[in-house]
Amino acid sequence: MSETAELRALVTQRFPVLAERADELIANSRVRRMPAGSVLFSPHQPCSGFPLVLEGSIRVAKTAPNGREILLYRVDPGESCILSGSCLLGRSDYSATGIAETDVEVLVIPPPLFNELMLHHARFREYVFGMYAARLSEVMELVEEVAFRKLDTRLAQLLVQRGPILSETHQKLADELGSVREIVTRLLRSFEQRGWVRLERERITVLDAKALADFARG
Repeated sequence: MSETAELRALVTQRFPVLAERADELIANSRVRRMPAGSVLFSPHQPCSGFPLVLEGSIRVAKTAPNGREILLYRVDPGESCILSGSCLLGRSDYSATGIAETDVEVLVIPPPLFNELMLHHARFREYVFGMYAARLSEVMELVEEVAFRKLDTRLAQLLVQRGPILSETHQKLADELGSVREIVTRLLRSFEQRGWVRLERERITVLDAKALADFARG
């Protein structure tokens, strides 16, 4: 199978809503392949197109002037970035950072084709607005957690959701929770003292998921 045929099959598999226009998309869009850790976009940068994630995962985060970061959402295969769509529709620059968490492959639809699809392709338009609704719900949950829930209960909930084994650094957990590493480490150690988790280098093992879940529910 040729490279173009493989790409067409992948686009069709990941984005069936665009299957009928896969050839046109491939002919008029560009494929970006980037290693883990690459910055796809950053604040105040203009949007060059609408990315369709074919492989890998992208983390979209907001960074404060003091360096603290909070995760807004992730973009996985078969998904796209609502921030990119917002920038294209509003003709504005990015307001957050997109970083490849793994090696990624992205098909970037150029702005003119994106606009044409939004105007004349009903299924694509429904897909984009459906994605907006889902992401808005996620961000509203994030705002609620940050504004109204204590960090210790949010950390407990995250451990239950990701467990029983998390191969992540304390810094990465802090970034996701919008906190700092020192506070997250202190909370993790208190959980360990209660027998709820076991801490190792870049590894956290959940020992008592029920106790953590009960604590997260307050």
